[in-house]
Amino acid sequence: MSAGVVSRRACLVSLASGPAAWLSVPGAAHAGSQLEEPLIDSVRTALSSAVANQAPPEPDFPTTEARLAYLRWLGTMSDRLRRRKPEWQVRRDFLQTVWYESKRAGLDVSLVLGLIQVESAFRKFAVSSVGARGYMQVMPFWTRVIGDGDPGKLFHMQTNLRFGCVILRHYLERERGDLFLTLGRYNGSRGRAPYPDAVFAAQRNWLFTDTRAG
Repeated sequence: MSAGVVSRRACLVSLASGPAAWLSVPGAAHAGSQLEEPLIDSVRTALSSAVANQAPPEPDFPTTEARLAYLRWLGTMSDRLRRRKPEWQVRRDFLQTVWYESKRAGLDVSLVLGLIQVESAFRKFAVSSVGARGYMQVMPFWTRVIGDGDPGKLFHMQTNLRFGCVILRHYLERERGDLFLTLGRYNGSRGRAPYPDAVFAAQRNWLFTDTRAG
């Protein structure tokens, strides 16, 4: 796990403030009260395997064109993320891992990036007032669910992104594909609009249209 100083400056914006407030507070980490709940074996296995992975995953592409399409996406997203992550290697590893874990979980990459923007403002060591950690603001109890129990591992990039994507997918299946309810469940505000609306608004920053495709 990469070493670093954990930022302790974290707060929650009131859900009643609406989506604009979620996006306008620099440096804030946002997480609600996710519920600890039983997980099916496949979810537990996916979370457990993430803890052991240290290096950024290397995507595998079936064709040269698929790889070129990915590289075009990577270049476009890298430009958009440059202000938040100035170092190319850090930016590349982050985007590559988000892409890999999103695809692995069957999620839209732009949605995951939008969620990360709202949850942590792309800060690896973000901590919320309720103790959620990292890019996707994963609650520490998830490490107990899989039997590891070390919340510090949630600051490791791939572990955090794997946990966040697998949990989001788990909620999406529980909500039968309803993204609005899924996002609310992820944040602990199921049925209320501010958090899903904020994520959907942030998602628009990360949409990608490959004009060379086809």
